[in-house]
This record gives sequence, structure tokens and C-alpha cells, in this order.
Amino acid sequence: MKGFVPTPDPIVDMMVSKLFSKKTPKKDDILLDPGCGTGAFIEGVIRWCNENASELPKIVGIESDPKHIPEATKKFSEYPEIEIKNADFLTDIHEKFHYIIGNPPYVSITNLTETEKEQYRKSFHTAQGRFDLYMLFLEQGLRCLEQEGRLVFITPEKFLYVHSAKRLRILLGNYFVKEINLLSEQTFGNLTTYPTVTTIDNRISGIPSSVIFRDGNMKCVLLPKDGSSFLPKMNGKSGKKSGYFELKDICVRISCGVATGADTVFIHKTGDLDPCLTQFAYPTVSGRQLSTDSISVFSTESIIVPYTKEGKLIPEPRLGCLVNYLKNPRLYEKLMKRTCIARKAWYAFHENPPLSDILKPKILCKDIAQRPHFWIDTSGKVIPRHSVYYMVPKNGESLTSLCDYLNSDEAASWLEGNCQRAASGFIRLQSNVLKHLPVPKSIFEHLDRPSNNQKSDMNKDHQLKAMVYG
Repeated sequence: MKGFVPTPDPIVDMMVSKLFSKKTPKKDDILLDPGCGTGAFIEGVIRWCNENASELPKIVGIESDPKHIPEATKKFSEYPEIEIKNADFLTDIHEKFHYIIGNPPYVSITNLTETEKEQYRKSFHTAQGRFDLYMLFLEQGLRCLEQEGRLVFITPEKFLYVHSAKRLRILLGNYFVKEINLLSEQTFGNLTTYPTVTTIDNRISGIPSSVIFRDGNMKCVLLPKDGSSFLPKMNGKSGKKSGYFELKDICVRISCGVATGADTVFIHKTGDLDPCLTQFAYPTVSGRQLSTDSISVFSTESIIVPYTKEGKLIPEPRLGCLVNYLKNPRLYEKLMKRTCIARKAWYAFHENPPLSDILKPKILCKDIAQRPHFWIDTSGKVIPRHSVYYMVPKNGESLTSLCDYLNSDEAASWLEGNCQRAASGFIRLQSNVLKHLPVPKSIFEHLDRPSNNQKSDMNKDHQLKAMVYG
């Protein structure tokens, strides 16, 4: 099976202890390892039964990769209770089991064939959006779980909050998620997955779920059943506040920056730009170029944009010298390798830039950061790249007040509690989270009360504000 990664023995033993906690197996119970590999979890079950003087249940190990079958079969040849099958768990298994334990393969939709995608979308309710194979394993595991049975899986934590796992979270609302145990990101060595061990009982319960955080703290949480992200409840950041807007209510647009699909073609140092191309150029910044070390950040690069200021692709005959530049054989080859040209003009960006919104005064932030931080583009001329998010307020006069609030401890605390994790403790800021950031209505009150000092107040330097100039 694609995505096979061996599970360390200490994690196996911890998971087996969760599987049998206050639920000792009986001889006639049937246990399933749906992606058994060479049998790490089966060995863990044998160890637990020996240490706890318990009878070994019947065990079925399913493995789709035939190269693991001989080793697993030989390893357990002296155990008549254990059967190893070469089969595909997602398509071939329909029996019911009292216990299910395992480490499903982590395979993104981008690594599946079109045939596989079509097959899975027809067979699995959770196969929506940018699904991952482990999500389907969870759905299939729950299908195969006997009433009052228990499932323990180790998976990436993303199913707790990503939009593509919404249907999976709705499905989990029909079961008792007994425990969510967030493990160290170093659990699998250099493979950063933010692993999570989830224990699920096939019963409905009004009892809160136990959540064990990576710092060892634990809390009990009633998880939402409507498919919304589990993170706000887990981190105590849920619920709308009285006297607050959501950021989406006060912005024209909250979006990721421009994706060209070929930055080496369209991005240049401003000083090196051919004078003929300046008519198509705008100052641009990437996430790496936004630094909290400086209040002011100056753009040193330009992006060549074959679009009008309204975001319409300029017809090829009107591009003039830009066509000659882009048809340089070395650059043209890069453009033609992009997947977007199957549906777009050969010189179009990977995504059409909404320039009518982008070319306004706006607030910028990095897509991945150790701590969220925000900057202002007062000129409205800077085009953020795909590693930057931008927010365009409906009221341009609110830029300074809004940016100051976004850089406050209150906003940072909310974002850290609601954003998904990236590597090394960093958080990933995304538009679907930013849109729901609570913003106090009080920070806009001064805009409704004209003052002689209002203009000067808007020009004050603020310690937590960074200005971006083109």
C-alpha cells in the first residue's frame, strides 16, 4: 500500500493499551489490523495479552502490498488465531470486527491516479475535496466496527480541522470519540506529520472527549457534530463574542496572493528589469520578505503581470515586447510545463489575479509563521505572492486600527488556537480561518466620530505595525 511507514514499538504498545483499556479482549473477539505491513501491531497485541495474562483474540491482518505478506505470515505461523490476508482494505473487506487498530497510509489525493480518485469518490462519503487516503481508512474502519467495538488509529491531525475532512467530522458525530491524543511531531523521525492517536467507540455518548495535548495537558471537550473544525473547542477559542465582527464582515476580500505557476519567469529584481517591461510590472513581496525585524518593508522585486488593472488577461497582440520576452525558448519551455495551460492561455497565471481588489491599500501576512504578524501596504501597489495572504478592508480608513488589532495578543491567541500546524511549531494562516477572526467593533468607533486630530492619529507610528512600500 502506498504511504507505508512503520510505527515505532513504544507507540504501538501505547495504542494497544488504549484499545484494551477497560475493554479486555475475549477469545472469540475478532481484531483487525487493516494495513498490517509486517505485523507491528499484531506483535503489540501479543505482547499486551502476554503481559496481562489475557487470551489472544482472533486476529486478521490485511495487507495490500504482497512483498510484506511472506514475512508477516512466517512471523505468526505458530499462532492459529492469526490470519494474514493479501487484500485491499478499502475495497475487499466487508466483515465486522470487535477491535480495529492500525496506522493507515497517508496518501494525498495528488498522489492518486484519476481512476483511483473516481473509484474512491463513488465508494466513500468522505472522499471530497483534497482528501487523503487515511480519511477513507477511518470511514471504512467505522463501517467494519461492531456495535460497542473500538477503533484506535494513528493519523495526521489534519482531519481535526481541514475543510476536506468536514464529512469525516460529521461521520464521527455518530460515534463516541473517546480520546484524541496529539503526539510529538518527531514521532516518525524526520517525517513531520503531527501524528494523532484517536480512540473511537461504536456507540453514541453525551460524554465529552478527552484531549491530550503535546505539552501533556489534558482537557475534556464536547466536540461539534456539524462538521466544523474541532480546534476551537479543543483550544477553548470557540463561540462568537458579543460586540465583535468577523474579519470577513469588514473586508472586501481575504485571499491568498498571486500564483503565477512560474515565478522564475515573472519575478525579477526591480533594478534588473528590462525598461520595456516596466509597463507590465508591479512591486511584489513574498512571505520570506516580510520581516518583523523592521517596521518598514520595501519591495525590491517586481512581478510582470500580463493582465489589466481590472484583472482581465491582455490579448496577446497587445502585449508587445512582453511576448518576445516570454517566448524566449528557455522561458517559454517553463511556461508550457505548467498544468494550467491545459485550460488557459500559454502566458496566463496559474490563477487569475483579482487586481481590482489587490491594487488597493491592504493588510498582508505570511501564510506560515511562528507567530502571526501583519503589515500594511498603504500604497495599494504591492502585489502579494502565493506565500502571502492579503485583506482589503471595506473602509480604507480602518487600515491602521485594524492592523494594530491584528497584531495584538488577543488576535494572536485566537489565531494560534484556530489555525492548523505546520512544521517546527509554526502555524499556517489560511483564508478560511482568517475570515472568522473576531474583531472588536470598538476599534472602528473613532471612524464614525470625526475629529480634528483624526488625520494626525492615522499617521502616528505604531509599534506593532509594519508598512509596505512599493
